Amino acid sequence: MRTGAGAGHTGYLHEAICYDSDEHLLDVVVPFLLGGVAAGEPTMVSFGERNAGLVRTALPPGCPVTYLTGGEVYARPAGAIRSYRTLLAEHVQRGAGQIRIVGELGRPQFGPTWDWWARYESAINHAYDEFPLWSMCAYDTRATPAHVLADVLRTHPKTAGPFDRHTANAQYTDPETFLLENRPEVADPLQRATPASDTLDGQPGESRRIVREAGAGRVGPAKLDDLTLAVSEIVANAHRYGRPPVRMRVWAGPGRVVVTVTDTGPGPKDPFAGLLPAASETSAGFGLWIAHQVCDHVSMQRGPDGFSIRLTVSDQTG
Repeated sequence: MRTGAGAGHTGYLHEAICYDSDEHLLDVVVPFLLGGVAAGEPTMVSFGERNAGLVRTALPPGCPVTYLTGGEVYARPAGAIRSYRTLLAEHVQRGAGQIRIVGELGRPQFGPTWDWWARYESAINHAYDEFPLWSMCAYDTRATPAHVLADVLRTHPKTAGPFDRHTANAQYTDPETFLLENRPEVADPLQRATPASDTLDGQPGESRRIVREAGAGRVGPAKLDDLTLAVSEIVANAHRYGRPPVRMRVWAGPGRVVVTVTDTGPGPKDPFAGLLPAASETSAGFGLWIAHQVCDHVSMQRGPDGFSIRLTVSDQTG
């Protein structure tokens, strides 16, 4: 049986917290967590160290709230969805009638890679449909860029406030529409230079060789292996499902390799392609899902001249 704002709600309840002070954050989060604990619901916090500390201090000693530490599995949107789905399924198997999670994204994710995190926030409105989840995503309005906050209102059906207020967001856009929009693409500095390779209609085997040669010594072997796998899958997809010509360009710099693959087709029809597992290994979405699992950033652009995917791996942090 669901409690609080989740009472009578079917599936996933997804809300934002747009807060402007620590007190504002705690006024929303603490009652949310205590309500879950009182109801015997699995209740979790996925905050950075600072805000997790604020919550720990505000809650009663020994309060049975779980603090999640994701590490690498939560570093990429597709990996986060996969990990959360596993976690939610485990709780449902143990009989949970509702699960509560409050979380936040780190500030680095508001930078050049925000496009795929915006897609994540939209996609999870569908990705967790089968689970009795009530989650709140916290955004500090003092530190979050305006364009990110605009996307927050478009990807969260409601905003939660103090005193158990839950306001519908008029800007909310269904995932099937939002995910097929072009996200603003931030140019990678490496792309200002002449590419190390620029080829037309190369096959997957040739693409693997080119990426390995261009990236050798630029990133670590594991990163290069991941990128080589992703590029091979994307080039195969372009030949199988796109339209010729298929153009692949590679840029390589210290600690970073960027690859773009472009064809003249419209791109995948599935709005969730890449973020959710494909129906089978022979479907068009499988290669995109692999790329989203192993690359440090994947961006996609649709335009009058075709469909383009940019894959990035980096040894750099932050």
